[in-house]
Amino acid sequence: MAKIKDIRVWSVDLGNTKPYTIAFKTVDEVRNAFVEITLDNGTTGIGAGNPSEYVVGETLDQCLEALEEKNLEFLIGRDIREINQLTFEIWKKFPANPSARAALDIALYDTFTKHLEIPLVKFLGQKIKKLQTSNTIGIKNVEETLKEAEDYIQRGFKVLKVKLGKDLDEDVERVMKLREKFGASIVIRIDANQGYTVAQTIEFYGRAYDLNIELIEQPLPAHDINEMKGLPKEVRNVIAADESLITPADALELIKPPKAAAIFNIKLMKCGGISQALKIADIALHEDVDLFWGCNDESIVSITAALHAAYACSNTKYIDLDGSLDLARDVVKGGFILKDGYMYCSEKPGLGVEKI
Repeated sequence: MAKIKDIRVWSVDLGNTKPYTIAFKTVDEVRNAFVEITLDNGTTGIGAGNPSEYVVGETLDQCLEALEEKNLEFLIGRDIREINQLTFEIWKKFPANPSARAALDIALYDTFTKHLEIPLVKFLGQKIKKLQTSNTIGIKNVEETLKEAEDYIQRGFKVLKVKLGKDLDEDVERVMKLREKFGASIVIRIDANQGYTVAQTIEFYGRAYDLNIELIEQPLPAHDINEMKGLPKEVRNVIAADESLITPADALELIKPPKAAAIFNIKLMKCGGISQALKIADIALHEDVDLFWGCNDESIVSITAALHAAYACSNTKYIDLDGSLDLARDVVKGGFILKDGYMYCSEKPGLGVEKI
């Protein structure tokens, strides 16, 4: 037997060494919630959560309220080997708190696979060994965009995700200048963060067609599913649904003909952890939809969890898991391995992270 003996919850501001701007806010503080589960045999596992209030309507304070001791009593004394039942109960118990669910869900998976003495990705079934992560450039002028791109490229990154959505002409210019300066040596993705209209989306696609943009993330407002479905098929083929895709139910809506997007952006903090992410991934697999795994500003803990889930899915094509790279501090070390822009899972049990 391996029963849950104790659950500890705390929060930390991990700080941000590079505050940045996206279409709707500037980010400089990075508060994360942490959950540590201890089994009666001494095995421990850790999870982390950082909600995006704008996307899921949950604040970090609400996340921490959900994780109060009285709300977690139902897990004490439970057998960690009942992982599927435990994650189901968490999903039912905290419907309005996806990041609280994610923190618990990740902690359960880490604890369980440490108990099994196997890396989480191996337990889930590893399909992928390595992919290049994109690094995100916030909304900046052309000069600052090129400067930041240069910095990332010198650090070995070859995939850039550029935040757009405020000024179409400047957006096109920024991408054009990036391509002019760096040529075909880099991959460019863009994220309009719901900043475009249908007409602007089509115009951007046309004007940037020769610039070889890999994908366009969430150009339209999240609820404009019918408008997304009404875009030309060639545009939908390069669109990644992000804010429109929170839950598996959303995935079902997006794939109803005509398909709204050919790519699904999965974030553990949107859907509520690994168990729900894998449900979205399965829906996508059966409909020939590629997966693009993203993140908020998060600890190595939850970034690593997303990487393990991503590499367990054969339809994962893109990762954007740079959310821990610019943190001022963290509560763990280890986790994923980063080399020349490629991310790898370690061979250590669970997530392979150690508390500092």
